[in-house]
Amino acid sequence: MKKVLITIFILVVLISITTLVILYGKGYRFSFSNGRADLSGTGLLVATSNPDGAQVFINDHLTTATDNTISLQPGHYKIRIFKEGYFHWEKNLVIEKGVVAKAEALLFPTAPKLESITNIGVNNPVLDPSRTKIAYTVNSQTVRKNGVYVLDMTVRPILTLQNSSSQIVDDTVSLFSESILSWSPDGQFIIASTSAQSLTADYLLSANSFNQSPDDVTETLTSVTSSWEKLKADKDKSLMGGLSEKFRKTASDNFNIISWSADETKILYQASSSATLPIIRIPRLIGVNSTPEQRNLEKDGIYVYDIKEDRNYKIHAPANKDQISLSWFPDSKHLIYLHDKKIEIMEYDGANITKIYAGPFVDSYVFPWSDGSKIVILTNLGNSDTFSNLYTISLK
Repeated sequence: MKKVLITIFILVVLISITTLVILYGKGYRFSFSNGRADLSGTGLLVATSNPDGAQVFINDHLTTATDNTISLQPGHYKIRIFKEGYFHWEKNLVIEKGVVAKAEALLFPTAPKLESITNIGVNNPVLDPSRTKIAYTVNSQTVRKNGVYVLDMTVRPILTLQNSSSQIVDDTVSLFSESILSWSPDGQFIIASTSAQSLTADYLLSANSFNQSPDDVTETLTSVTSSWEKLKADKDKSLMGGLSEKFRKTASDNFNIISWSADETKILYQASSSATLPIIRIPRLIGVNSTPEQRNLEKDGIYVYDIKEDRNYKIHAPANKDQISLSWFPDSKHLIYLHDKKIEIMEYDGANITKIYAGPFVDSYVFPWSDGSKIVILTNLGNSDTFSNLYTISLK
């Protein structure tokens, strides 16, 4: 009998401790007032930053540092995260009882480093569908270096960034240095369209090795491009098939999809008509992004739809059907916005717009490095007497 009582006592203690741990994890705290214990419900704020070690201001009061969890009474709070040498991050968050809210700040340097990748001149860079490689042509005074190059943004060069590019074809067979380039959907091949003395030709190039004898596909180009279009259509169909049936029809009727985020959890799109997005997740999720959403679509407006949280955000970025200067950042949490010869990065809900570069760059040739550590631009740094080259803007 004594052993049974001891066993029961141990079980009760373990259950009590487990319950207290769960309540603590949900934000409940014990307090003593008027001589009695009280269990009050609070919410939790998890504040992180990249880089870490930033200061966290809550309602303009320095409260803690990042990589920390804070208990707060339910309510609305202004959260500001600051680190010397970086643009600050600021957002209004809603703290709910027993719910974890996240303040995840990606901080950008106020004095980013500019570093050259090329030095012999670059023309018409093109980003591949996987967003990890850039193809470009070189037409310089050094003939043997002319041709097509591929910059691989996944490699880690031993010495300088200039080791990241490889020449995949020269001008021996055709004038590839003046060709127009287009990528295959899988990023493994490039079609180079050349023109010389009124004679046009199309060549299929491997993007991963030097092409000693480029494959002339001029007469079979239609077949090649048709197969590529089918691959792209199949991928788009597969992505749409991952949506719920209810939302799939809404998206098909009202979305002109610009692009999917890299992790395929968000859609950047332009509304093709005015409509109201139905609520898909019932009941609605708790602990989600507290930025107010917009489910009433305005024709031609730009939006981001978060598939996992079933929330829709309006992006206040003027655009037209011919040119939409918005693209995904590799982390799937930010957008790159080009306008008025400036490069800005914003969160996917339109918050925290940060101007990271306002110097000269050519057209819309702006590409994020595959790990988000840099931005690649094409520029001559405002010097009209020099060729344009690829440079990186450091974001870390």
